[in-house]
Amino acid sequence: MPFAFSNLLRGPALIQLPLYPTALLLLLSFLPRIRESQALVWSFWGVCGGLLVWQLVLGGLVRRERRELTFEVALRKNHYLQLVAHSSVFLYWGWYWPEVANHAWLIAAQVVFAYAFDMLLSWSRRDVWRLGFGPFPIIFSTNLFLWFRDDWFALQFLMVGVGFLGKELVTWTRDGRRTHIFNPSGLSLSLFAVALILAGRSDLTWGQEIALTLRYPEHMYVVIFLLGLMVQYVFSVTLMTLSAAATLYVMGVVYSAATGVYFFVDTSIPIAVFLGLHLLVTDPSTSPRTPCGRVLFGGLYGASVFALYALLGQLGVPTFYDKLLCVPLLNLSVRALDRFVQSLGAESFGLDRVWPSMSPRQLNLGSMAVWTVLFVGLLTTEAVGSRHEGSNPAFWEQACSEGLRGGCRTLLVRQSNNCREGFAWSCNELGILLAEGDVVEGDPPGAAASFAQACELGLGVGCANAEALAAGKGNFGRASTSLAYAWAYQDADPLRDACDASDPEACHLLASAYREGRGVARDETLARELFSQSCDLGWAASCTSLAEIYLRGEGVPVDEDRAADGFSRACDAGEAMSCLRLGLMYRLGRGLAPDPTRATALIEQACSMGLADACQGLESSVPSPSPNR
Repeated sequence: MPFAFSNLLRGPALIQLPLYPTALLLLLSFLPRIRESQALVWSFWGVCGGLLVWQLVLGGLVRRERRELTFEVALRKNHYLQLVAHSSVFLYWGWYWPEVANHAWLIAAQVVFAYAFDMLLSWSRRDVWRLGFGPFPIIFSTNLFLWFRDDWFALQFLMVGVGFLGKELVTWTRDGRRTHIFNPSGLSLSLFAVALILAGRSDLTWGQEIALTLRYPEHMYVVIFLLGLMVQYVFSVTLMTLSAAATLYVMGVVYSAATGVYFFVDTSIPIAVFLGLHLLVTDPSTSPRTPCGRVLFGGLYGASVFALYALLGQLGVPTFYDKLLCVPLLNLSVRALDRFVQSLGAESFGLDRVWPSMSPRQLNLGSMAVWTVLFVGLLTTEAVGSRHEGSNPAFWEQACSEGLRGGCRTLLVRQSNNCREGFAWSCNELGILLAEGDVVEGDPPGAAASFAQACELGLGVGCANAEALAAGKGNFGRASTSLAYAWAYQDADPLRDACDASDPEACHLLASAYREGRGVARDETLARELFSQSCDLGWAASCTSLAEIYLRGEGVPVDEDRAADGFSRACDAGEAMSCLRLGLMYRLGRGLAPDPTRATALIEQACSMGLADACQGLESSVPSPSPNR
């Protein structure tokens, strides 16, 4: 039961209370982070306007009907414990992925909106509103899985509103009390996932990036596991997490035995799914009451995720939706699952027969012990974590050469993802795959773009391959694989050893790891030192990265002279984009005396290196790319 007491404020005047969060939301719209996007500002203002109209209409009804409004403070343990768990995940994740901190004000805005929306919705339905931590789990859980980009952030507010409407309006009677059917965040996430899939507009969200970057922190599995234990100890929901994880692992083992490859590519349980089976489907209000019902519920979640991952992949739909789509259907099944196990006598035939003398509390503690043993087994055998065999591109190269199921397609995806994360070796390998067209469909323009990116990242063989492709030659060079494997495994030690031995690429990769928090704690100072060391050793990409840091003021004061020096050194080493950036600095007089002649020469040099943006810049007095690009 929640801790609750009635307030001293009552009556129609209380309808003014939602004005405070609405006004706060309006003030938030003037923050620099919000004003970065005009669409974002308008989404804030539109929401504020909608809340005000709702409040005016509701206020008129309250006064006309002479209703006696009131509120209660209700502090529910499940709400503030979930707040602690969700916040901890955000803080740890944000230490490794800066975009989380960039999104923080938008999360705060959603919380403010949720309180105003919840007040108005509650008083539209009844005379009492319960003040507590309830909005936090809904907002935080939603944002752990899906964000809309700034231009479409109005849909984020709509998604939050749908979650609250589902909780308030879609209810049934369980154990003699009225309660909501669906997990609020699970319902809204699933509905919007379906809409995005049907519209083919997953690009409106950060969903793919969220699923990928949750694995950046080296110990994220351990952190989620420990936070999950806290919730499981208090609410006895361990059986659902345990059965879901066991189902996913067993199905993955069976798939690997049949095909010779891994179902989830580089893990037995993807990190975003691991988060979901701890913090998305373990709501005590929307899960079965009986132990066997909870076992079935968790098993069905695991099996559903497995099936959805395969189906979405076959349809060409982003697979990060796999953990979301099945949640409402499972919530609908909870009463049927409890009736099913009771009708079969499963409670006496199942868990109570195995542990006949255990109380429910003892059963949960026993389940926690079993889950701990299973998780430690998964961790120590590297079935989960960054060192899973499927993380190594060499595994998928072998699988592709042997013609194993999906081996070539997965190899292409792995190299594409690594290239997107800034690893030159994978860009070069991706270019070779697309240029040769032996194991995947040939794509000469895609190959040219991949080689160009490898070249821009400072890989000399990528530049040579770009020239070979343009000349119609088919003999492409490959780079050393040792550093590639260290990067793929997020293993800093080999990179550190190679950097100490004056390997410039290793220093560059290690600096990038510290800059991004990839497998190590973020350290901007150490990243700058390593970029400088790599640049001094002749690695052009490090000179460029160092220049970007000083141009943008990332952790240091803006220093345009040092930025120009970095771009100049990279340009001299053959990095086309740096030539363009330096040329633009001369053209725009940014940190340098304007010099149109020097600017034109540098942009022409970048164009002659094959950089299309530079060629376009020559045709315009004010080119489209900016020095910050």
